[in-house]
Amino acid sequence: MNIWRYGDNIDTDMLFPGKYVYICSIPEEIKPHLLEDLDPSFSKNVKKGDIIIAGINFGCGSSREQPAIGLKSVGIKAVVALSFARIFYRAAINQGLVLIECPEAVKFYSDGDNVEIDMDNGKIIVGAKTFSFPKLPEQIIAIRDAGGLLEYTRKKLKKK
Repeated sequence: MNIWRYGDNIDTDMLFPGKYVYICSIPEEIKPHLLEDLDPSFSKNVKKGDIIIAGINFGCGSSREQPAIGLKSVGIKAVVALSFARIFYRAAINQGLVLIECPEAVKFYSDGDNVEIDMDNGKIIVGAKTFSFPKLPEQIIAIRDAGGLLEYTRKKLKKK
């Protein structure tokens, strides 16, 4: 597992360059361009279960789905940040990508620290220290577990 650390105001153009918005829409097309201008090693080295730790206002900028689609499709377990841009937060929920605001854990983290996330109990362990965050609402857990809002809705409709 890798921990990817980024700073403040990481915008959607840094996560997925705008020049690809109208030509890349499925995960296989999006992945090679994830964070290409910010961190060219990301798309080549990201692994399922990796975690991103970031500063304030993660996902600010223009409204686009590709960053959330891409991060979810490459298997990012969660993005832990000081705060998130509202529009990115919504896009992430739609894709089933977990976002956690836990300023104490972000500020405590040092490069090389082991990070474990217990989403069911609202805990993040950084090194040997445990931090709490509000548990994810049941609806968001259900969307995450279904693989995103579209799949969640399909499953709900099939039950009717």
